[in-house]
Amino acid sequence: MRLRSIITPMLARPAERFPPGRPGDYVYEPKLDGFRCLAVIDRDRGVHLQSRRGARFNDTFPEVVWAVYEHLPPGTVVDGEIVRWSPAGRLDFLALQQRNVAGRRAAEHLSRSQPCHYVVFDVLRLHGRDVTAKPLAARRALLEEMFATVPAAGVLALSMQTTDEGEARSWYNQLHTAGVEGLMIKPARSRYEPGTRGWFKLKYRATTEAVVGGMTGKRRRPNELLLGRYDRNGRLRVVGRTTRLNADMAAQIAPLLTPARAEHPWPAELPPSWVGAAYGRRDPIIYTRVEPTLVVEVLADVATEYGRYRHPLRLVRPRTDIHPSQVTEAGDVELLLWRLHADGDAAGRAALGEVRGLRLADVDMGARRLREPQPTPSITSTLATIR
Repeated sequence: MRLRSIITPMLARPAERFPPGRPGDYVYEPKLDGFRCLAVIDRDRGVHLQSRRGARFNDTFPEVVWAVYEHLPPGTVVDGEIVRWSPAGRLDFLALQQRNVAGRRAAEHLSRSQPCHYVVFDVLRLHGRDVTAKPLAARRALLEEMFATVPAAGVLALSMQTTDEGEARSWYNQLHTAGVEGLMIKPARSRYEPGTRGWFKLKYRATTEAVVGGMTGKRRRPNELLLGRYDRNGRLRVVGRTTRLNADMAAQIAPLLTPARAEHPWPAELPPSWVGAAYGRRDPIIYTRVEPTLVVEVLADVATEYGRYRHPLRLVRPRTDIHPSQVTEAGDVELLLWRLHADGDAAGRAALGEVRGLRLADVDMGARRLREPQPTPSITSTLATIR
């Protein structure tokens, strides 16, 4: 269902590095892996939750509806992200997707057994007054005043934010171990301009290896590579695909690809969900199978689902020095974190090595074990621990 009057949110464009500027020019926020959501509280205190595409979220996240109704004033519109923390203290996008298709009755049950959180980072309207023309720093001050009376251990939370680039770099280098995708970087004096890409998103990426099992395009000019890893039973599982190869990389890769024999481990067509296809795509991925003999190094972000990457991977280079059998699947999320944190400090690597005991990332140590696991950690306590 769609709302009668859809609000277009402000958007961000990708960034490869921190934008240059003077201290105070930008504010930095963690880029959470969740569902973008605008909450509208009308003058009669009716609450409407809207997705980025205009879909209605009220039936999907009833706990957020009630929290917004209870704590935010009428005549207000806020922008934020709905997230779910796993029992291990890591952002769980898969749980959000399951909730989104669960149906109203199941969502009511899940709202009590697996509650989500709404992290608010901007305000468009307050007490019936349009505040989008105010600079971001002023809108943040309004948000902080609004949240002064919101309980800390509840469904609603105010997004972490800093103007200190050094602190932001620390977040960027450490928070990925809790599933945070990277940083949102916003001009401190910017207005809220619906539909424009006036913000920046800087995603955390780390290198890893994968086996090439297929390709799109022509053998002499491959467009994308379909990638896999071997699981514990020796089966090559699909884990993702690359972005489009440039001409130089395609020319380097093409001679290394060998046509597949009849006993290739993958089907002739792949479900779109296996390779991080665009949201809503249902038609299968048509590709050409190749012998799984080539290993490549890729840049990956932290967004995963069922052991697969949700976003396309950037090809770095072929790794003819690595045998495909050495490229094994991260069967546990913690093993994936080990890969992503491989460049961290020794204490962090040691803690991540204890994969069965890992509960929550810690900025100062890289990772630490919590003595008592929490079934449903609150977002405020989780972020406070990470911070």
